[in-house]
Amino acid sequence: MRPALLTTLSAAVTLCLPSAAFAWGGTAHAVIDQAAIQAIPDDGPTFLRRHFDYIAGSASLPDTWRGSSENFSKIEEDPNHGWFREQFRFLKPIPRSRYEFVIALFKRYQAFQRTDPATAARTNVRWTGTLPYAAIEAYQRIIVCMRDVRAAQAAGRDSAFAEQHCAFDVIRLGHYIGDGAQPLHDSVNSDGWRGPNPHGYTTDRSIHGRFESRFVDGMTLTVADIAPRIGAPGHRTGDMFDAILTFLDGAGDQMERVYVLEKRNGFADFADKDVRALIYAQTTAGATMLRDMLCRAWVESATSPAEVVPSPIDFDNPRFDPETGSAPG
Repeated sequence: MRPALLTTLSAAVTLCLPSAAFAWGGTAHAVIDQAAIQAIPDDGPTFLRRHFDYIAGSASLPDTWRGSSENFSKIEEDPNHGWFREQFRFLKPIPRSRYEFVIALFKRYQAFQRTDPATAARTNVRWTGTLPYAAIEAYQRIIVCMRDVRAAQAAGRDSAFAEQHCAFDVIRLGHYIGDGAQPLHDSVNSDGWRGPNPHGYTTDRSIHGRFESRFVDGMTLTVADIAPRIGAPGHRTGDMFDAILTFLDGAGDQMERVYVLEKRNGFADFADKDVRALIYAQTTAGATMLRDMLCRAWVESATSPAEVVPSPIDFDNPRFDPETGSAPG
């Protein structure tokens, strides 16, 4: 698919997306993706620049998979957009398997279902989220498709289809990382303060939309606002799942700051320097993390995948977990 057609497709996709589904106002998701791709260095996956309009124009696509009319899709996709840390403080360390995480939550649910049904009702993936698993899964799919891009380039074949596969998974990864950069996606207080409230923070569910949609659109956030804030690529080494968890913790630590600013009516003035500074910081963090993950995936794709013996689904694997039917990542 050529750039002109991609631009047309991008515009068509954007027009078809229901505005009510846009997180980060739609604006910030697109800005994060654009800034990340622009910040890719020349030794990174520069082919993604050819898909710039498609990726940015589809930045909110994963939200459209959460419509109530498509209930199977909604049930699977909803948890991928949140990471409510308060709900699983009992889990240390965080399991390196989506299914191990789900099973641990269910066991916790069973422990409370009779004595504390209100707590039990929110001890499940819908009220904890699975965002880091969605992110690492998308990341590893990108590694695979980047290998295909490299193979096509090395053989002198057209890499267009492989690039398109990558671009689609970048849309997914970019959305999850963008959500994770928004502090209210990393807390049970996502839509109004829950539980003890000694500081009198708002319990109004609209705080989420007023912060990430109304204010972001009102301040007219652009790539130029955050591009100069993105530094040199990082995460060149180390465990990527751990890096994702650290990234989410950093964003989640800013959650109460959102409530403090709302309480002093900071959302009412689109020129409010403190609210703007928080939005600049968090969208920059999202763009930086996405750029770093794309560059790291490109490096990893240069190496042929190592065969794992025994397989993660082999009963003989020393880490095999019979409850999940696999060894953790």
